[in-house]
Amino acid sequence: MADAALFRELCNLLPGRVRADEPMKKHTSWRIGGPSDIFVDPASREDLRLVVSYARHWEVPLTVIGRGSNLLVTESGIRGIVVKIGRGLSRITVDRNTITAEAGADLSGVAARALSAGLGGFEFTAGIPGSVGGAVIMNAGANGSSIGDLVTEVLLLRYEGEFRRIEKEELDFGYRSSALQRELAIVVEVNFACRYRDKDLIREDMERYISRRRLTQPLNYPSAGSVFKNPPGDSAGRLIELAGLKGVKVGDAQISTVHANFIVNLGSATAGDVLALIDRARQTVHSRFGVELKLEVKIIGNE
Repeated sequence: MADAALFRELCNLLPGRVRADEPMKKHTSWRIGGPSDIFVDPASREDLRLVVSYARHWEVPLTVIGRGSNLLVTESGIRGIVVKIGRGLSRITVDRNTITAEAGADLSGVAARALSAGLGGFEFTAGIPGSVGGAVIMNAGANGSSIGDLVTEVLLLRYEGEFRRIEKEELDFGYRSSALQRELAIVVEVNFACRYRDKDLIREDMERYISRRRLTQPLNYPSAGSVFKNPPGDSAGRLIELAGLKGVKVGDAQISTVHANFIVNLGSATAGDVLALIDRARQTVHSRFGVELKLEVKIIGNE
């Protein structure tokens, strides 16, 4: 149960932005997850700073999510406060060849603005679900490119309550990783350096990437994209398929028949169903090929 006094205070300060016992399945692309004690959808940076301040003052856990496209929440849900960085922090601006986007902006929206401005660089994101903040934290990538290639500066809100700007050199981008994964801070805004390019060429690349995604990924069912990181020099999907696990089900969760590195929700899958398939894939691939698969998705919640 949510702390009643904290919940009332936040409701008074942020009317219409705070809910108790919010089902997290409404906020994850897998459509799975139990309730959060207190759920906050801030409308501004100051709202966000206020929530961070209250979480620190009341000494309650703080969990920050974006679109939940890389997230598995357990059935027991999340204690403390969950903050969703969404529409209230989704502004996108363009200044010459620089795009500035708040963390809640959809990648698709940033790609559309880049196309409209004749700025290349975001073509590879076409069709990728998720928001700017999550994409930068995990250095999301596809089609041979990664979001970190474009980042020049990030504005953070530290859990101590201070805003701080970090230059690219401090972000330590790697394959599906960045220094932001180790920071007790929230991504608020990101600057991206793009290059001028013919709009027709940008559009052609985006359409090609979207067509490829439709052919090679199971877009008809809820999923969280790639479950595992690709091992060096190999493909997690290839190994899982070679292990004979394509199409295997636990409950209403299934290792996709289209792409073996996707686990899809056929309708009423639970986090337990998905975790059982994750464990089976890991164990089978390790026993068959000696490769340890590492998770790309993030698992949160109380067991």
